[in-house]
Amino acid sequence: MSKLRVAGRRDGCEIVRVTPQSAGWTYVGFAAYRLARGEALTAASADREQCLVVLGGVVSVQCQLNGTEHKWRALGDRKSVFDGRSPYAVYLPAGCDARITADSDAEVALASAPGRRGAHPPRLIEPAQMRRSQRGQGLNERFICDILPQTEPADSLLVVEVLTPSGHSSSYPPHKHDRDDPPNESVLEETYFHRLNPAQGFAFQRVYTDDRSLDESIAVENNDVVLVPRGYHPVVVPFGYDSYYLNVMAGPTRRWSFKNDPVHEWMLQPSINVPAR
Repeated sequence: MSKLRVAGRRDGCEIVRVTPQSAGWTYVGFAAYRLARGEALTAASADREQCLVVLGGVVSVQCQLNGTEHKWRALGDRKSVFDGRSPYAVYLPAGCDARITADSDAEVALASAPGRRGAHPPRLIEPAQMRRSQRGQGLNERFICDILPQTEPADSLLVVEVLTPSGHSSSYPPHKHDRDDPPNESVLEETYFHRLNPAQGFAFQRVYTDDRSLDESIAVENNDVVLVPRGYHPVVVPFGYDSYYLNVMAGPTRRWSFKNDPVHEWMLQPSINVPAR
């Protein structure tokens, strides 16, 4: 089994969990949970900021920071990540402990990365605040929702979700962000939390470097996480299944700058013929 794949659980509260220690890196943490109605979850963090994403169902969130209590009730208006609408999310700065209570059966994700205690206030991120866009053409088309982009305040975290239709490729042409070369490229660890619709489906993700010192092709199933410590990382979805993934990125600088694999960059210019080998 690939060391880059973390298998999701089909039952129980904890769906999947990645820590910097388990991943063998420095910045990104990720977890996803399923909650029955009335069930509660505590998200505590002394030195890491967090972003809660309501994947499906309805939850209420309360947290305390420096003696001030913050509450948000009845967050969530989609049954599934495949509903084609933006989620509700809550930003929680370092040092802000939160309690998440399910108002219905619900699923939530928690992204985390290093943060400065109380550097930003806790805040609700509503669906209307999130930018939605389309990338790619033809069988490379996919749909993006920027939940916590670099234009919004945070210390380290970048969070985005992507819907990829049946039979399409995504994160494509392959790109990477593992070199400190501003403004061309930045160093960012990344997790991909995968969902498939219908749930029995699968997708493929390749993680590889120019010199092929890392080169893994991974079959991913529903609720799996793929770790991207470095290298290019495209996704391909077989016909008959739609793909969703939630990306979490963080690194020494909060900037998303990437380099396309030059071998495949030609496809961004449709007028150019396929290069001969």
